[in-house]
Amino acid sequence: MAHQVQLFGFLPLGFIILSVVWLPVFLRKFPLSMPMLAVAFGYAFFFSMPAGRFFATYSKTVEVLLEFVLVIAVMGAGLKIDRPFSLTTWSSTWRTLGLGMPLSIAAIAVCGLWLLDLSPAAAILLAGILAPTDPVLASNVQVGPPGTGEEGEVRFALTSEAGLNDGLAYPFVTLGLILRESTGDLGSFERWFLFDDLWKIGAAVGLGFAIGRAVTWINQHLPERFRLSQSNNGLAAVGVALLVYGAAEIIWCYGFVAVFAAASTIRNTTKNLSYTRDVHSSAEQIEQLVSILILTLFGGALAEGLISSLSASEIVFALLVLLLLRPLSMLAAFAGSGRPMPVRLAIGFFGIRGLGSLYYTAYAINRGHAADPERLWRLTGFIVLLSVLVYGISAGPVMNLLDRLRKRHGE
Repeated sequence: MAHQVQLFGFLPLGFIILSVVWLPVFLRKFPLSMPMLAVAFGYAFFFSMPAGRFFATYSKTVEVLLEFVLVIAVMGAGLKIDRPFSLTTWSSTWRTLGLGMPLSIAAIAVCGLWLLDLSPAAAILLAGILAPTDPVLASNVQVGPPGTGEEGEVRFALTSEAGLNDGLAYPFVTLGLILRESTGDLGSFERWFLFDDLWKIGAAVGLGFAIGRAVTWINQHLPERFRLSQSNNGLAAVGVALLVYGAAEIIWCYGFVAVFAAASTIRNTTKNLSYTRDVHSSAEQIEQLVSILILTLFGGALAEGLISSLSASEIVFALLVLLLLRPLSMLAAFAGSGRPMPVRLAIGFFGIRGLGSLYYTAYAINRGHAADPERLWRLTGFIVLLSVLVYGISAGPVMNLLDRLRKRHGE
């Protein structure tokens, strides 16, 4: 048994990780991303050696793996945003989250009612699951490492949105679950608004800010030889992320939001930029390792027929979500913003769905709140696959063009 695990587990996993990391060096001129390669390797490997429908059979393990990688990804997103926090400078973030995300959720829910014949509760649940854009798959459209100046409005908006909306999708997922179980009791909706919206979001932001500020304050006021930066160990980001996430769970607030708030606070208050780069780099490498594993398993799930029974209406629904509903929602959200049209179009186009959507799918199914688990996996899986392919091919060329335009205009 142990020999079989080594032969069919460690050996192919090592080969896949090494290949996915190494191949881009040889394929730099081709529009191929690391997620695309991981999914392709997973598909090819599990096509000849089925894993027993891993996503469906081991959905609790999948949920924990996804939760872990999202915690690390959100931490990394917060650490690499150089822009100081303010209501004015972060206006693009408020537009994407405060206007664009609710509009896209409403549009997806209506589309689910009309095209997929879902119940109102199932439509809102699906819309909530598909709400978050992905901080893992969207690395090519995000800002660069801390202090590199690789920002611009498109990269900043997409990074800050992806860092926050993994947590801010929770209220909409919860609303779908409440509607499914509710008998019309207004008390349930009142509790949802006061607890799931106001408390959980507000407490998460406050907790993240407090812990992030405490970490930097303690580190800056200790004698030089005792400071965390003297450890030369970038794993501190992982430790802080897990600490904040665990504390958020204890006080019943949104852990992803708290982690992003802590990371942004640390980035804006720390004086040691080189160490911030080190901890960000370590967090990013761990994130990539776990995400490669998950995407390989996702490719295996595709090989085992995860989306084999897609209907024509489900295909149309997925295309509408990615290519029409998200872009139109963001164009509406940025009306009157004064942002150039290429910026608005790019922010709307790159609505990359990925590990966040898979996490919420597993979350809903594991709690018995999905009327048709196979259909939910199928819809989410197909949209994630489209995201990996469409945005993996287009991200590099489009962002290079936008970066050239930005530099030409001296931004």
